[in-house]
Amino acid sequence: MTAIKAIILGVIQGLTEFLPVSSSGHLVIFQKLLRFNDPGVLFEIAVHLGTLVAVIIFFRKDIWEIIQSLFNWRKDAPENIKYAHHLLLYLFIASAITAIIGFKFKDTFEALFENTVLVGFMLIITGGVLFASDKIKNTTKIKMSVSSSLLVGLAQSIAIIPGISRSGATITTGIFTGRTRNLATRFSFLLSIPAILGATLLKLKDLQSAVSSGAMGLNFILGGIFAAIVGYFAIAFLIKMIKKANLFYFSIYCWILGLFTIFFI
Repeated sequence: MTAIKAIILGVIQGLTEFLPVSSSGHLVIFQKLLRFNDPGVLFEIAVHLGTLVAVIIFFRKDIWEIIQSLFNWRKDAPENIKYAHHLLLYLFIASAITAIIGFKFKDTFEALFENTVLVGFMLIITGGVLFASDKIKNTTKIKMSVSSSLLVGLAQSIAIIPGISRSGATITTGIFTGRTRNLATRFSFLLSIPAILGATLLKLKDLQSAVSSGAMGLNFILGGIFAAIVGYFAIAFLIKMIKKANLFYFSIYCWILGLFTIFFI
């Protein structure tokens, strides 16, 4: 893989991992459109780690509070620590649902990556969901619940289908369950940490063969760096858009790209 291709795929991963437009769908489309070969497991691990670094840095305060809460279980603990306890529980519930469904239907999901027409239709569905979420007004709940966590975890597992955005599915599900836009967004991004880690760990089983084949190179590191930098700014941009209920613009993009994929790729 050349440096230019590594940078392009790194930028695509950084943008689409967090913007509600489906990273998996974009990688399928761009590999077909630009005639990129499969970048291989090492490159996938590199860009996933890059996006993981981006979300950890951006939400470092939330993560630090959760870590602190693990060492403070007193009844008189500060409210932010108690809140972190609940948040950790709900993140575990949502992640567990995703893991169970992901493992059970892993082969089925992987087979879908060959179907670009399906990717196009899923992008159109993603656009519709984003459009609908902007119309929701009663978003006043400032805490997650068991039921809302289960629904967000289910949404994240469905987003394994290429063309369905993980961030879009989880954020809008939080909004649909009445959570504030800020909470739905923070929960979605914190939930992405175990999701990205899990996806990376699943790929580690193929790491030895990739290394022995001589596939490792500086270009992969370059892809990871660009994924991290672009991913950080993508998070900041999306948060501003969600606060203003402006996901409609992403809807238009998904609809246009979905139709283009169906009819031209």
